[in-house]
Amino acid sequence: MELLLKQNVEHLGRVGDVVDVKTGYARNYLLPRGLAVMVTKSNVAEIERARAQALLDEQNRVQGLKDLGQRLAEASVTIEGRANAEGHLFGSVTAVHVAAALRDKGLPVEDRQVRLEQPLKTIGVYDVPIHLHASIETTVKVWVVQQKPQ
Repeated sequence: MELLLKQNVEHLGRVGDVVDVKTGYARNYLLPRGLAVMVTKSNVAEIERARAQALLDEQNRVQGLKDLGQRLAEASVTIEGRANAEGHLFGSVTAVHVAAALRDKGLPVEDRQVRLEQPLKTIGVYDVPIHLHASIETTVKVWVVQQKPQ
């Protein structure tokens, strides 16, 4: 039975693909869940419009992420921490701290987008990679400084 996929189905196909499946799989799984429809001219046209709109939305999102990447490349953040005389922090600076500092500066970055191999444990200046999209990665300067005594 030939069906037109309305959604991505793992191990079967992507939106807009015409797939040949067994009738039981179609009747009992794909059709009742709205994952696929019968192949007709109107359904193909509707899926093509949806696919074109999704592609346009993705292009706009990627352009927005590129702009954010440029702003991030020009940005730097300062994170204060308590440290001993040698410059070793009592604790560490993690991806959560870096993302929070960037959000405080008005740059919308999620914790999982900050790619620290391991936490920062000493005072210094670090280039921290930020992964925004499969094709967009940038770095941010992070200054880890001694906290001022109160």
